[in-house]
This record gives sequence, structure tokens and C-alpha cells, in this order.
Amino acid sequence: MARPVTDLLGLAARLVDVESVSHHEHELADLVEEQLRAVDSLEVVRVEDNVVARTSLGRSRRVALAGHLDTVPPAGNDRARIEGDTLHGLGSADMKGGLAVMLELARTVTVPSADVTYIFYACEEVARRHSGLYAIAREAPELLEVDAAVLCEPTGARVEAGCQGVLRVSIVVRGTRAHTARPWVGSNAIHRLGPLCERVAAFVERRPVLDGCEFRETLQAVAVVGGIAGNVVPDEARLTLSHRFAPDRDVDAATTALEELLAPVMDAGRGDELVVEESAPAAAPMLADPFLASLVAATGAPARAKLAWTDVAFFAERGIPAANFGPGDPLVAHAPDESVDRWDLDAVHSVLSGLLG
Repeated sequence: MARPVTDLLGLAARLVDVESVSHHEHELADLVEEQLRAVDSLEVVRVEDNVVARTSLGRSRRVALAGHLDTVPPAGNDRARIEGDTLHGLGSADMKGGLAVMLELARTVTVPSADVTYIFYACEEVARRHSGLYAIAREAPELLEVDAAVLCEPTGARVEAGCQGVLRVSIVVRGTRAHTARPWVGSNAIHRLGPLCERVAAFVERRPVLDGCEFRETLQAVAVVGGIAGNVVPDEARLTLSHRFAPDRDVDAATTALEELLAPVMDAGRGDELVVEESAPAAAPMLADPFLASLVAATGAPARAKLAWTDVAFFAERGIPAANFGPGDPLVAHAPDESVDRWDLDAVHSVLSGLLG
């Protein structure tokens, strides 16, 4: 039996007003736990600042709805502000709107057609090793035993399938230190970054189509480090690159492709090297799964590729079909003017409650 739906915009605003920058999710986890423990049909487990709630009705399938509690640091937008049918504020799109939908589904869909596991976890916006999903996997792996998963990340109420992988590398180039009054006796490592930057800027993106979804790779320089003193020719410089790669490649293949791209402007003989600083795997679309196929059909729109990394990859690594579907425009995530509309919240709630009810 479903209970009346509350004001999702107001609930999302309440969540926005609870500060939860990464590593500081405790207060929001307390609120979520309190809300979930008030629902008699749910078993609730707390693992650090991660809260998991489950139905146990003996259904033939179990699906997960997952969302992260944390936000990036504020940019003058740490308080909720409602104007008409739009909520403004830090995390409104990414992803407290999605959390509001999850809480409301947990409260109202008390006898779902499939057993449901609701996963509210910490530290998604920082390095993967901090993710609350890994804490759950270590402490209570049985809570992650599901047949399919939906990440309620902002997608504009469209299903976004799979996700792109992440590769962050540093290109270290070497030169020879010298006095700036006599640079001809040395070799300026910073100058040697020029051809590298030109090659990165000329990168031709791949756009592979997988399961009807077009992915779009990117390569961007995101940091430059070099220099010793105002009168010294530097003997080392470092260019940091962010590469988002499509799910037809794994991390090793993406690294090899990057090495091949940059090899013509690197000199191994001088000690130039590519150093992998961080990586995260991509996830292919898994839309053949019955629940995910039904989700796409219920939206009335074809799925599209997720042009970012999400924890869909966490589930995919474990053989669990997963997709992204939530309220909010992903293009405003992390922006000072981040917002979510009432229509998005209601649309996502309507689709998921219809599938689960």
C-alpha cells in the first residue's frame, strides 16, 4: 500500500540545509537514519556514516536504489532557496534531490513488487578509496547483494546508461638545470611542455556507440607544475592530464592508448615518463537487464550514455547491472547556481514508484 507523497521540493530543501561536504556527512546520515527507522517495513543498518535500509518480503528479485550523501565544498550556495518550483542550493541536483526521492519511496512504497535496498553512502565526491560503498563492502557485504541497481545521480529524469572511466596521469619531462644568464648550457623542461600541450589540445575524441548510447571521450590538461627559482633553468616539469574514456576500453587499454598518443612528443632517453596518479574503470550499458529495460520504457525516452564517472562502475565491477536515473540537470552539478526543479523530482518519483509499486 502506498501512502500519500510529501512535498519533494521541500524535503530536498531540508536536506540541502544539512551540511554534508565530503568527510562531514555525519549529521545528514543521522537524519536519514532517523527517517528510515520510522518505517516499520524496513531493516536499517548503519555502517560508519553510511545507511542501508532493506525490505525483506521474499521477492524473486532485489534491486538497489543508491545515492551519495556528500557534496563538494560550497560556493556561496550552502543554504536552500526555493523560487517558484525550483530549489537552489549546494547539492540540490548532485544529489540531494535524488536522496529526497529515495527517502520518499522508502516511506511510501511499503510493499514493493521487488525487494528494495536503499543505500545512502558517504564520500563519493572524493577519491574512490574513501567511498562509503567500500566501507559497506568490507563491513557488511551482504547488504550489497542485489540483482540490479539504480544510481539516483542527476540525469534530468532520463536513464543514462553505463559511465565513462577516469584516468588522471602526470607527464613528467626532464631537462638540464642551468643559470638563466647562460640557458644554452642547459635544457628548459618547461619549454618542452609546449609540444605536449599542443598534442593534447589537438586530441580527436572517440565517440563509440554501445547498446545504442554514444559515449564521448575527453582529454584535458588540468595542472602544470615546474620551476625552481627566478634565475634557474628548470630541469623538470609536470603536466597533469584528465582523460575520460569510453567503456569499450579498460584502464590498461586507455593508458596504452594515451602512451601511444603522446609518445611522439616524449623522450624516454631523457627520462620522460607517464605516471598514473588515479584511475577508475568505466561501465558498459547493461540495458538488457529486465528491471533496467523496464526503467527505460517507463521514462518514454531512449537511454543515453553517462558522460561522467559514477558508482555504476562499482556495481558493474561486481557483475550487477546498473544505470543512472535521477532528478536534476547534470550540467549544473557543482556549479554556484546548482538547482533542481519540482517537475524532475516528481517525474523520477513517479517512474520509480510505478516500477516498484
